Amino acid sequence: MTRYAHSLTGWLSLWLALCTSQAAMAVAAEPSRALPDEGKPGSSFSVAERKAFMQPMAQIGFDTRMDFVLGRAIFEKIWVPSPSSTTASDGLGPLYNARSCLQCHINNGRGLPPDEQGSANRNGLLIRLGIPGDGHNSPLGVTPEPTYGTQLQTFAATGLPAEARINVRYRTRLVELNGGEQVELRQPEYRLSQPGYGNFHPDLQLSPRLAPAMIGLGLLEQIPEADILAQEDPDDRDGDGISGRANRVFHPEYEQPQLGRFGWKAGAPSLQLQNASALNTDLGISNPDYPMAAGDCTARQPGCLKAPHGNTELQGGFEASAQMMDVLLFYTRHLAVPARRNRDQPDVKAGEQLFTAIGCASCHTPIQRTGNNPALPALSERRLEPYTDLLLHDMGEALADQRPEFGANGHEWRTPPLWGLGLHQAVTGERALLHDGRARTLAEAILWHGGEAESARERFRQLSPHARKQLILFLESL
Repeated sequence: MTRYAHSLTGWLSLWLALCTSQAAMAVAAEPSRALPDEGKPGSSFSVAERKAFMQPMAQIGFDTRMDFVLGRAIFEKIWVPSPSSTTASDGLGPLYNARSCLQCHINNGRGLPPDEQGSANRNGLLIRLGIPGDGHNSPLGVTPEPTYGTQLQTFAATGLPAEARINVRYRTRLVELNGGEQVELRQPEYRLSQPGYGNFHPDLQLSPRLAPAMIGLGLLEQIPEADILAQEDPDDRDGDGISGRANRVFHPEYEQPQLGRFGWKAGAPSLQLQNASALNTDLGISNPDYPMAAGDCTARQPGCLKAPHGNTELQGGFEASAQMMDVLLFYTRHLAVPARRNRDQPDVKAGEQLFTAIGCASCHTPIQRTGNNPALPALSERRLEPYTDLLLHDMGEALADQRPEFGANGHEWRTPPLWGLGLHQAVTGERALLHDGRARTLAEAILWHGGEAESARERFRQLSPHARKQLILFLESL
């Protein structure tokens, strides 16, 4: 028996429940294909296709492979509102952003931001909400909007209005690089229309968040806390202009703030809580860590609070049982990072040297190592190349959302990992970079960097066209 499938009876019950979902049946019929390990530590596979981010780590054993398959079924499950004839899949909403995890994390990759035409199939950008106050010191990490809570839900169960519609307009400007090349940058402007529950607070804070890629999360979770904190330099004592610091966030099991690792502002301390929060807030699915059947509904939304829910005895009094959450955690922990491509080409090697020379590696730390954890052997004592320090950095006014989250202020963002960067377009169909997907190319993403990264950005602008191409080729190899 595995530590996730606790008993034969429990395993069979979970499997039968999942098989009511066509997504689960598809996974059972065609499980993820383990590809040959090319030797990169951290379980990387050489695959450049749309399913590149959906592969299991080679290190997981045969006895735990079924946990991965079951977890994938939960991730891909299409939930339906209550009441429903299928008690294993009801409980969606009443207010929600998507019907499955996969709808936002396209092929386990990044989501796609809305376009100016409001295309309905571009589901992957959330709007976090807040108002000024001291809520960043609370368990929520933010002061909620009094009526709409901490996140805008753009869909609702039958009989209820959605909270609002997201409209985006892009303003463009040109930036000239050394050699005369011009790059168009687009600045998104968000407007919320058709509010379903009255006016928004006059001091509303909006924070757009694009769904991130799912690869390597279990490895990031196993980087020792001491190693992350050793990279902090909040007062910039070394004078390099970089002042990274960790976010300290609420954890329901502890009285003291814990190190934040996950989310665009490192607002979640563990992958378990990140999964549970997303399931509850994005889909409205209750679970042991977030037991509210109404999800993010507030006291000013009585119809939402009174709506039918899917809490059942079969699921332990929730809509997603502890066993479901366990296999979902196993799945999200053990998604492999694809192997780098073309890393031995001369231009790629030159680009890697430039990456360090212009200062990118000061935040995008190339090498990390996981600690020893006998309970998670596939993740234990691995050498990684994630290109992140998992710390918060001031990225300047142009990228600021002005919304705090626990210890992160409105200008700070966690350094995102860069592994898999060159495959995003293959996985999702297009490239949408930065926290809100505004950047369509790697050059655009770099040119949006400000604050602590301003000097690195300017060095990039001053590179020769050939050197810039080498740097981009290196990033494409990740």
